[in-house]
Amino acid sequence: MKPAPEELTSLASENVPAMSDADFAALGRLVRDQTGIVLNESKRWMLTSRLSREIKRLGLTDFASYRRLLEHPDAAAELQALTSAVTTNVTSFFRGADHFHALAEMIPAFKDKLQRGGRVRIWSAGCSTGQEPYSIAMTLMNEWPEVASADIRILATDIDAEVISTARSGVYPAKELEGAEASLLRRFARPGPQPDRIEVLPELRHLVRFEQLNMLGHWPFNGSFDVIFCRNVVIYFDAETRHRLWERFASRLEPEGWLFVGHSERIDRSLETILRPSGVTRYKRCSGAASPKMSNSP
Repeated sequence: MKPAPEELTSLASENVPAMSDADFAALGRLVRDQTGIVLNESKRWMLTSRLSREIKRLGLTDFASYRRLLEHPDAAAELQALTSAVTTNVTSFFRGADHFHALAEMIPAFKDKLQRGGRVRIWSAGCSTGQEPYSIAMTLMNEWPEVASADIRILATDIDAEVISTARSGVYPAKELEGAEASLLRRFARPGPQPDRIEVLPELRHLVRFEQLNMLGHWPFNGSFDVIFCRNVVIYFDAETRHRLWERFASRLEPEGWLFVGHSERIDRSLETILRPSGVTRYKRCSGAASPKMSNSP
């Protein structure tokens, strides 16, 4: 993908320094190590544009200086800023509505599990600014008003600390009410702190726990999940990283648990012995399959 002419004009007008081949290669390796995201040549202009703002903010003059800063042992804050700069956070309430319809159909099975003394856990992996996990919570609460008092929780994680902060607040632009599921969203939202904002209800936020997490790193939690949403995330990873992540997800699913992926994503056919396709973007953990021997670490 090439930059549009107006984007090139904008970069030139802002006196953005050029990114050399060496800068791009080094920054690309760092981004991959930090996030798993692979940046090919078509992303050079995007990286130049986004990181030029950091260079300006830091008072630097070129990308070589920025690279040296990132290599400093005390660069944790700037590495987080790098992560925020390169991650894409495009999301909305009830995006991929068929997955939420499928989730609603699972509620009888959830109730049965709870009656047998079990618990229900759902993971929104790569939750961005929170619309996905809140949509999960709304789906459950709409069909199951007593869900707030049941032993069911939603874990929502993202690598970007900034989007996690937004998600925890539960405050969004009022234009979110214009979506296809606006009537359901209106039921679980109220006017926000500003006239052009809405806020999801506290009982909805009670169901969701937000945590910053690099899903390619250590997973600091135990237990397994009945449903994992990981949608429109692995498209930015290489094939080896995707395969390893699918295996880790499979190892943390309950037998007959579900994995929902993005509509442009497919799980490797070599994993169909443990993750059985059930629809184009839904996979079910095979109950008789042995778990991949995976730990919490990558």
